[in-house]
Amino acid sequence: MVSVWLGFDPPHQSDTRTVYIANRFPQHGHYVPQRFADNRIISSKYTVWNFVPKNLFEQFRRIANFYFLIIFLVQLMIDTPTSPVTSGLPLFFVITVTAIKQGYEDWLRHKADNEVNGAPVFVVRSGSLVQTRSKNIRVGDIVRVAKDETFPVDLVLLSSDRAEGTCHITTTSLDGETNLKTHYSVPETLVSQSVSRLEALHAVLECQQPDADLYSQNAEPLGPENLLLRGARLKNTKEIFGVAVYTGMESKMALNYKCKSQKRSAVEKSMNTFLLIYLGILLFEAILSTILKYAWQAENKWDEPFYNQKTEQERNSSQILKFISDFLAFLVLYNFIIPISLYVTVEMQKFLGSFFIGWDLDLYHEESDQMAQVNTSDLNEELGQVEYVFTDKTGTLTENEMLFRECSINGIKYQEINGKLVPEGMTDDFIYPFTVCPFMKYTGYVCISTHVLYLCSLTILLSREELLFLKAVSLCHTVQISYEQPGDGPGDPFSHANGFSSQMEYYASSPDEKALVEATKRMGVTFIGSHGEAMEIKTFGKPEKFKLLHVLEFDANRRRMSVILQTPTGEKVLFTKGAESAILPFTTSGEINKTRVHVDEFALKGLRTLVVACRHFSVEEYEEVDQRLHKARTALQQREERLAEVFSFIEKDLELLGATGVEDKLQEKVQETIEALRLAGIKVWVLTGDKHETAVSVSLSCGHFHRTMNILELVQQKSDNECAEQLRQLARRIKEDHVIQHGLVVDGASLSLALRGHEKLFMEVCKNCSAVLCCRMAPLQKAKVVRLLKTSPEKPITLAIGDGANDVSMIQEAHVGTIDLHWICATNAKHLAFQTVAR
Repeated sequence: MVSVWLGFDPPHQSDTRTVYIANRFPQHGHYVPQRFADNRIISSKYTVWNFVPKNLFEQFRRIANFYFLIIFLVQLMIDTPTSPVTSGLPLFFVITVTAIKQGYEDWLRHKADNEVNGAPVFVVRSGSLVQTRSKNIRVGDIVRVAKDETFPVDLVLLSSDRAEGTCHITTTSLDGETNLKTHYSVPETLVSQSVSRLEALHAVLECQQPDADLYSQNAEPLGPENLLLRGARLKNTKEIFGVAVYTGMESKMALNYKCKSQKRSAVEKSMNTFLLIYLGILLFEAILSTILKYAWQAENKWDEPFYNQKTEQERNSSQILKFISDFLAFLVLYNFIIPISLYVTVEMQKFLGSFFIGWDLDLYHEESDQMAQVNTSDLNEELGQVEYVFTDKTGTLTENEMLFRECSINGIKYQEINGKLVPEGMTDDFIYPFTVCPFMKYTGYVCISTHVLYLCSLTILLSREELLFLKAVSLCHTVQISYEQPGDGPGDPFSHANGFSSQMEYYASSPDEKALVEATKRMGVTFIGSHGEAMEIKTFGKPEKFKLLHVLEFDANRRRMSVILQTPTGEKVLFTKGAESAILPFTTSGEINKTRVHVDEFALKGLRTLVVACRHFSVEEYEEVDQRLHKARTALQQREERLAEVFSFIEKDLELLGATGVEDKLQEKVQETIEALRLAGIKVWVLTGDKHETAVSVSLSCGHFHRTMNILELVQQKSDNECAEQLRQLARRIKEDHVIQHGLVVDGASLSLALRGHEKLFMEVCKNCSAVLCCRMAPLQKAKVVRLLKTSPEKPITLAIGDGANDVSMIQEAHVGTIDLHWICATNAKHLAFQTVAR
């Protein structure tokens, strides 16, 4: 939880930390400041002082190295037929080469750490803005971050240069999302927009202890919208001031990228297995030879032949010690059954192979000027043995760049052709451009079958449903506009109301929102901007101002977002948009059945779908809604639960307006890549959180599924028995069907049932399919699927590919993990992401 008090009397709880803003501690004599982690990021394993002992300890934990060390020590202690140099020199070479390799890799980590920790930052100290290094930031410091800079710590936003106290950020380095997110200042410090005001601020902040969860922040009364995470980047805002609450290895980014134990390659594991086998053979040979020796020497003539007379000491020595000495001598004599040269060759291959991967031009990304980087060479050989590839869809197979394609309005399908909204069945030839009056500065398009044009009155009459749909799409969002103007200020968001600048750019909280607002602009309903509570659009050149009353933020449970607006005529209206399963059940009017069919058609084409609806409030209804929202937002306990309850009360009895279909573009050459993997005998599994129809369509378009495949489905299972019976039917179909290749589609709910008690049957079906698509997946379910396959009796080598924190669990679980880093801009997130992949 996070809360702020003005003054010096905070509550003290064991599960929270108390942060004194600007480190103004109380002057009470008994006060003892709390200890917090510094802001240094440490991803390295060694230091100058512990490198030798720690590295030697880790190396001699390996069976082979420990064995050769024992042999070398035996050769030093007893009289053996071979020189200690024969074992000691190769062992020293292997240990040295491995130490150099691991030392070099750790030096790269130190270099990345120093780059991050030494980055210049500005903090407010002693009444002025002071430049220091990132590692010197302390919990409680007020930090200033400028546009396009990354946040060096986890900050609670105190103020920004915007009057409403908002700022916009991108969290690409944290979750792979390129969209813009809006964050809000603490209400008590909203007006503290200068160094002098911040210096005069006396306040205490009470927050929960560090937590790795990126998405939840139990807030009383502040929440995740007030918290700026380390690694995120400030956008479309000149500067912000925030107080550091989590620093260094206690920041959420560092906690999320902490790695599990070191991964070992399959080659190393198999070598260890064979080593144990040969070690058993060696021990057997040494024991057998020792026994045969004493059996041979049972006769006196062979016990002390004339050419090898014993000394007096040898005659009087203990028989047990003689047996052990002879056993060790045979052990040394036969130790060449385990070739130490093999380990020398393997270590050299790993070390040099990592350089060849970095030099490979086929792995060079020209746009970001980045080469492939090998964070640890221990896994190099795994790349040539991969049998299964697990990949995310959004941002990995697709570009996460949205383009508006189609929509459904009042039961009629439309598509965009050359920037015009054309009803289904009509062509561009039926849409005629027109220009009205030299005094108007716009050109529109009108469909002669559905619209009427009055040239005299300069009015375009649309159907109520069509106009309301376009207005809802252009107003129901959190889009911000950036105008590139001379000077430093952000400019008036309404300064371009009568003529748009070519440099106007939309910034949205999701790529879908940006695509939709840009589409409505092309169709004549243009979002001009927002300032405080005012939102303005242009409807075919006519400005209209709406008052923003409330924003009902999107969350993963509701899967929708809404805005409550006051229209220019004073009417209160709710606009909402979201997934069809989150909107259609709450609609009471409109073309519901036709829209549902259109949504399914859009999904089959691979389009991302959103359903749009509205609700008109009476005066009494709005007063009740406003009171309930105020009570829920100001609640000090169970605020999230109360908000969810109020949101459900508001978002009902909706009038359905229509639906949109947006295309997510495929990554370059993704089809060729998947086909090449298939030809190489590698099976590709796609694990995504998208809905069933959209995921299947994208799989078909990218070549993961192809048209000749027999597509099998395990979806919408309700019980264990039902799931087991469906799995048995699928297994029978695979055996009876003569189709060469099969593809399997599984949703998250059915997967949970399948993994509950039918893992063997589920894996049998999956392994007989050429491609598997898992949709509606949670991040932990992705890791479970990877673990299930890699622990199967065949022990296949797995590779996981992702582009965000939601894929980290899957990447860590696989034998080899890959993060597509060309989108990562923040260096301090980048090198920590390397750690996640490597370990």
